[in-house]
Amino acid sequence: MSSLTPHLPALQVVIPLITAPLAALMPDRRLAWALATAASLCALAIALALVGEVRAQGTVVYEMGSWAPPYGIALGIDAMSALLLLVVTGASTLALFAAATSLSTEVEEERQPHFYAAWLLALSGLSGILVTADAFNIFVFMEISSLSAYILIAGGPDRRALPAVFKYLAMGTIGATFYLIGVGLVYMMTGTLNLADMELRLGEVGQAKPILVAAGFITVGLALKAAVFPLHVWLPNAYTFAPNVVTVFLAACATKISIYVLIRFDFFVFQHNLIAHDWQFSYFLMPLAILGILVASIVAIFETDLKRLLAWSSVAQIGYIILGASLVSAAGLTAAMLHMFNHALAKGAAFLALTCLALSISRLDIRNIGGVAKRMPWTMAAFVVGGLSLIGVPGTAGFISKWYLIKAALDMGSLALPLVAVILIGSVMAVVYVWRVVEVAYFGKGAGEANNNYIQEAPLAILIPTWIVVALNIWFGLVPSLPVGLSSHAAGLLMGHLQ
Repeated sequence: MSSLTPHLPALQVVIPLITAPLAALMPDRRLAWALATAASLCALAIALALVGEVRAQGTVVYEMGSWAPPYGIALGIDAMSALLLLVVTGASTLALFAAATSLSTEVEEERQPHFYAAWLLALSGLSGILVTADAFNIFVFMEISSLSAYILIAGGPDRRALPAVFKYLAMGTIGATFYLIGVGLVYMMTGTLNLADMELRLGEVGQAKPILVAAGFITVGLALKAAVFPLHVWLPNAYTFAPNVVTVFLAACATKISIYVLIRFDFFVFQHNLIAHDWQFSYFLMPLAILGILVASIVAIFETDLKRLLAWSSVAQIGYIILGASLVSAAGLTAAMLHMFNHALAKGAAFLALTCLALSISRLDIRNIGGVAKRMPWTMAAFVVGGLSLIGVPGTAGFISKWYLIKAALDMGSLALPLVAVILIGSVMAVVYVWRVVEVAYFGKGAGEANNNYIQEAPLAILIPTWIVVALNIWFGLVPSLPVGLSSHAAGLLMGHLQ
């Protein structure tokens, strides 16, 4: 393993990428699933090894073909990308463990090898975004992951997924085009695509207007792909009508990768080179974050479709992440990074619980789950823990990031009390929409399909990965040193570019 250690950044992308066509060629769905799961497990092991390398020695740099940047293409893993590599590979692996049982009811057997191939391409694309240090390669990997995600969402039995995917495709294409236009403008002014080299050369550019325009294009494009309010219109339907395990995977990591690119590009390239850009960044994103928290939470309160409810909750949780980043402080960025990690755990547990429910209940609607907790106690207990983490109850991972976010908001002077009020009101709203589900499931009178004698607890093949995520929610709520350490280190790196 030691001889492969220097090549881990490249292997993080290459292994799922080369495994994808092999999965498509498998003659049996079980072989395709086993191959995809093995590749994802390998990617998770590499991510864990890279986390260890980053904690031991700082940023890990890999030069493709031994060509030094900016002439060659470099890969780089720092604390920020290492943290999100854990999210992407962990979400993929646990969702794939659940997929063996769940997908058999949603995707035809002969199509499943191609489905797993698309899954691995999505994993490779998302991982590539996190490891590359080149602005154009970010776009390439973004398109690989997006095109694969369109296939995954449309692959289920619900035909309503097709218009949802079309909307996602249209919005995603616009977002990617905006990003590419911005990168083109920066390249026109600097002659480089390496992010570190861009930062250095922008300082020598006399004209600021093209750079401001580039910053605007890149910010709007990535905000659209990250489903930042009000550019979120593609997300609720995409999550609702996708196969259940696909929703688990995408809800845990897809939008967060776009937020990662937005934060990294802005702080690494623009913050140091544009006068008062920290104020521009904050004034643009902070109102959108606040509106996202409040409006999306209100919609979730009145939603009856369970997957759609959690999808709107994701829009609100994205608001918390953007709010932390918009504070442009070490404490705020730490909270934002931490909430990316913790929200993935909370939403992963909740969506995995819905995957368990979907095996017994054909339509995931609040009106169909009356008293279901009596027959599916482990499933609903998992949903409860995920919901508590979304709320931010002490003892869960969600509490840690919201506590850090409140502490960061308290440092904002005259804005402190309004920002803290927004965070607390959003958490109270989360109590309302989570309680609506819990109340019906535990205290309902057996309305709708919950009377059906065929309702039974989910098989262990899905319950085990679900409860692994539940346990991680509790573990990182009690022992948060790993994500907190990586998040604070990442925030220090980002703030260092403001000097």
